[in-house]
Amino acid sequence: MVTDYYLPTLGGVQTAIKAHREELMDAGHEVAVFAPLAEPSPDPTVVRLPTARGFAPDGYPFTWPLRDAARQLERALAGFDVVHVHTEMFAALAAYRAARALRIPLVQTMHGRIDVYTRAVLPLPAITTALLAGLHRRGLGAGPGSRAIRLDTSAPYARTRTARRMWRLMVSQAQRADRVIVPSTHFAAKLVAQGVRTPVDVLSNGLEGTVLAALGAPAERRPEPGAPLRALWCGRLSPEKRPEVFLDAVSRTPGVEAVMLGDGISRGAVAREAARMGPGRVDVRGSVSQADVLSAMRAAHVFVSSSFDFDNQPMVLLEAVAAGLPVIIADPDLSEALPPDGHLVAPRPDAAGIAEALAALRDDPARVAGMSAAAIAHRPHVTQSAHREGLIRVYRAAVSARSSR
Repeated sequence: MVTDYYLPTLGGVQTAIKAHREELMDAGHEVAVFAPLAEPSPDPTVVRLPTARGFAPDGYPFTWPLRDAARQLERALAGFDVVHVHTEMFAALAAYRAARALRIPLVQTMHGRIDVYTRAVLPLPAITTALLAGLHRRGLGAGPGSRAIRLDTSAPYARTRTARRMWRLMVSQAQRADRVIVPSTHFAAKLVAQGVRTPVDVLSNGLEGTVLAALGAPAERRPEPGAPLRALWCGRLSPEKRPEVFLDAVSRTPGVEAVMLGDGISRGAVAREAARMGPGRVDVRGSVSQADVLSAMRAAHVFVSSSFDFDNQPMVLLEAVAAGLPVIIADPDLSEALPPDGHLVAPRPDAAGIAEALAALRDDPARVAGMSAAAIAHRPHVTQSAHREGLIRVYRAAVSARSSR
C-alpha cells in the first residue's frame, strides 16, 4: 500500500489503511505500507519514502523528490502481486511510475474531494491549484488513460476553474488504475459522471479488531433528564470540515457541552471562539491519539459531523457507530454509512439546523437511547472483517485484468 499520509499523523486515510493492513495480515497476506514519514518506522513493514525536510503542508510529511521515491518503489515492489494506492500526491505518483515499470496491477482508492480540500486549505488556490495540477500531470506522465479529460461542467461542484483542475487530476489518476475503490456511492457517482471509465467498486471502509477491542462492549447512551447533553466533534480543524459551524450550533443550544478533537489551520480561531463562549461549554483538546479519541467517544452522548459537500465516508463516523453513539450529520450523503435509526440528519446544514438537532436530542433522552441501541446493533456492519473478502475480490480482479492484456 502506498500513501501520502500515514501514522503517526491522524486522519481518515491513515486509519482506513491501518484497518486494511491489520485485517489482511491477520488473514495471512503479506502487506507493506510505503509513505513519507518524519522519522523512520521501527516496523519493517512500514517503509519510509524520501521525505522533504522542513516542508510538511498542513502538518503532513511530504514525499520528495519524486524520482527518488519512484526508484525506491521500483526496487521494493518487485515480487508484490498488487499495488494499492490511497492518495493523489507525490507518493501516489511514484507508485504509478513504479507499478507501470514493473507491470504490477494497481488499485486506487479515492478517499476524498481534493477539489474542496485545496480550495479551503491552499493559499491563493487560483494559482496554487494550477501549479499542483501541472506537477501532477508531469509526475503521472503519459500512458493509458492519458487522453484529454472531458468533464461535466454543468455539475455544481465543477463550475469553477479551480474545481475543474482538481477534478481532472482525480479523474486522470483514476483512469490509470486497473480498478478504483470508492467507499461511498455518492462519490462514486460523481467520479463516473466526470469521466472515470476504469471499473469502480463501491466498498465500505471498516474498523480493525484492535479498535473494536479498545472500544469494548459499548453501553447504551441514556442521558439523565435535565443533565447536559455531551456532544463530541472530531476531525481536522480546517474550513472544509466546518468546525466553526459546530461551535455556532453549540452556542445556540443551552444544555449542550462539547468536546472537539483535532488540529489544523483553524485551530486558533476555534480555540478563541470556544473561549468566548465561557467555561464548560466547549473543550478544544487539539490533536490526540486514537486511544484518546475512542475514550472521548465512550464518554459522549452524541457525535456530530458538521462537514457538508466534502466528506466521502469519514472513518470517525464508523468509530462513532462502533462506540454506540447516536450521530448527527449536516450532509445527507453521509447517511449511507450509518444505521437508519441511529442517526439524525440536521433539518438544514447550517448552524441553526445542527442546533435544532442537538436540542431535539437534549430534550428527549429516550430518543438518544433508541438511537444508541440502533448503533450498537449495527456494529458488526462497520468492521473491516465484513469487507475483507470484497477487498480481496477487487485485488484479484485487478490481477486478472492485467494478466489478460
